[in-house]
Amino acid sequence: MQTQSEGRRFLDPVVLARIGNLELIAKFVVEGFISGLHKSPYHGFSVEFSQYRQYMPGDDTKHIDWKAYARTDRYYIKQFEEETNLNCYLLLDTSESMAHPIDDVQEDGPAEQRENGQRLTKLQYSSFLIGSLAYFMAKQRDAVGFAYFDDTLHQYLPARSSTSHLHSILLTLETLQTTKGTRMGVPLHQIAERLTKRGLVLFISDLYDENHEEVVAGLEHLRYEGHEVIVFHILAQQEVEFANFETGRSAEALIRFIDAENDDEIITTPQAIRESYLSNFNAFLDTYKLALRQADIDYNMITTATPIDFALASYLAKRQGIL
Repeated sequence: MQTQSEGRRFLDPVVLARIGNLELIAKFVVEGFISGLHKSPYHGFSVEFSQYRQYMPGDDTKHIDWKAYARTDRYYIKQFEEETNLNCYLLLDTSESMAHPIDDVQEDGPAEQRENGQRLTKLQYSSFLIGSLAYFMAKQRDAVGFAYFDDTLHQYLPARSSTSHLHSILLTLETLQTTKGTRMGVPLHQIAERLTKRGLVLFISDLYDENHEEVVAGLEHLRYEGHEVIVFHILAQQEVEFANFETGRSAEALIRFIDAENDDEIITTPQAIRESYLSNFNAFLDTYKLALRQADIDYNMITTATPIDFALASYLAKRQGIL
């Protein structure tokens, strides 16, 4: 019998990458996630009881009202009125720092984390996450929109609830590449001005931006317009711990560190800068946590070692408060 932890191992992003097709990945994650819950998170979210009608051959028997049958000795079907519950907007940072490879290796995970011979990146992990979220919300008949940007808004897909629209989002995710340049505050303001209906905004980013005040101001603009905002802060475990540099090298070996955004570089040993790096990195985290909390924006840090279903659970907990 497969245990819960064994099942989650197969939601490791690297294992998921072997499936190849993003729509299949999203379906695998979401259906596995839903089946693992004690209570389905979406039953009853998207439909509202409307009226009864008499049963006709070919109707799904699961909608028969057996209490009505007991009273009348006739079969009646419950009719439901489908409704879109929510407009949800998925926003993705595609700046160059999101190309950072995933070096995280879980204890029970694969020894090598590769997709078609290449190491996975934060952008690919985020694409799995967004694809799964979009698929999950489509099952609820929520309307889903998608936008991606760095210092420029590259594409904006308005929120819709059709299957064809979900496919458009998934196809867009398949083709994404990172680009140089980061100034996320500008496109965040542009998106806030485009969204005409209040909803839920999920922003997926590593939050590396020279002007964090602009990023926070852009997110505050979304809050000012009445949206609920959730930030998924995506980071590689190596970025969080500043570790795994010595594998196969002497501890004193010089390593070239290159800034993905502006190509600045230094050559040094990891030991020489580790303490300073961690101090600055933790200050970076604290700055965002404080600013977003003050703006009434939900903040969730997720490392790329985190199984995708955990991130779905985090989203669901924020939306429904059931976990």
